[in-house]
Amino acid sequence: MFILRLIIKIIMNKTIDVETGVPNEVVNMVFDNNYSPAQAWREYLKLSQVEVANKIGISQSAYSQYEKSQKLRKATRIKIAEALQIKPEQLDF
Repeated sequence: MFILRLIIKIIMNKTIDVETGVPNEVVNMVFDNNYSPAQAWREYLKLSQVEVANKIGISQSAYSQYEKSQKLRKATRIKIAEALQIKPEQLDF
C-alpha cells in the first residue's frame, strides 16, 4: 500500500512529507541514478560518507559497502536511519 501511494504521489509530482514518507528528490535519485536508498538519503541531507560512518561508529569504507547494497539487514537499516535522523522504513523502498 505504501509503495502504491508513493508511486501515485510521484506521478502527481507532489512532495511527500519527510515525517511520513520519502521526498521526491530521494526517490528520483534511486530510480534515475540507480542509487541505493541510503546513498540517496545521505546526498539529499548533504552528508558525506565519513560523517555518516562516524555517527554509526564504522569506517568510511565499511559504510560505502552498506551504500552499495540495495537491500540492508534490519539492524543495519536501523543504524543508518538513526545516523540520518529518519525512520528505518524510509530506507526500505
